Amino acid sequence: MNISKDLVIGVDLGATNIRAGLVEDAKIIKYADSRVPVDSNDANTVIESLKNTIEQVFVSHVKGIGIGIPSLVDRKHGIVYDVQNIPSWKEVYLKSILEVHFKVPVFLDNDCNCFTIGERLYGQGKDYLNFVGITLGTGMGAGIINRGKLINDANCGSGEFGSIPYLNGIYEDYCSGKFFKTFHHQDGEKASEAAKNNEPSALKAYEEFGKHLGNAIKTIMFSVDPEMVILGGSIAKSHQYFEKSMLEEIGKFPYPNSLKKFKVLYSSLENLSILGAAAMFFDVTNNNLKTIPA
Repeated sequence: MNISKDLVIGVDLGATNIRAGLVEDAKIIKYADSRVPVDSNDANTVIESLKNTIEQVFVSHVKGIGIGIPSLVDRKHGIVYDVQNIPSWKEVYLKSILEVHFKVPVFLDNDCNCFTIGERLYGQGKDYLNFVGITLGTGMGAGIINRGKLINDANCGSGEFGSIPYLNGIYEDYCSGKFFKTFHHQDGEKASEAAKNNEPSALKAYEEFGKHLGNAIKTIMFSVDPEMVILGGSIAKSHQYFEKSMLEEIGKFPYPNSLKKFKVLYSSLENLSILGAAAMFFDVTNNNLKTIPA
């Protein structure tokens, strides 16, 4: 896919951070970030923070804005529903709010879809037609590439493997930062630092995490039969501590021929979600959205 040299803003609205980049010719030429306001019970507080972050990279001749959202999205009408980590965002007409403010077109998609599009175009997925991009951070998300195209639907809900029931909860409870907080009473950053210092409790926590993630990946293999998965997000940066137990669990997949071909790769480029959001905008405006119905 050829990416236009027109300027567009890509935005990654995460659970804890808002990141925006002015993108030209598949490169981020201006960058800004901010924290999601602690008082996220007020919808307008988060919206104002989002506006302020975008304004830091906004230029008068920008073509438009693409935004990745950590939730279900009505892409056609630009409505955001039920953002779990922003409790006040139950039904936010974000597209219209931002278009009125910035006076340029705005398009939305799920943040993990944007990450996966970024991997398909610029990252580890450039040479693959069938894979799943998985983000491991505050939560767990995924996007699916099938036959080179992003699987999508009306609410951007395809790939919500983290919501599948597992043990005493769902996969996200065991395959994201929630696991370290709930079962080991520390956040992922502190767990990573402790593992670097070879603290036995932290190494044990990552070993357990890897087993749970391996089970999640097996479920994905049963569901969509990908060539590989690409792991991204803050927790994936500490993969050296959970890779062994994860691969051991994946190795229990009952179809040996599938295992021989299957790969687990790790995202190696920063800000792929921003580039993916920008690429999504270009595809929508060119009437060439690289998605197929779920």
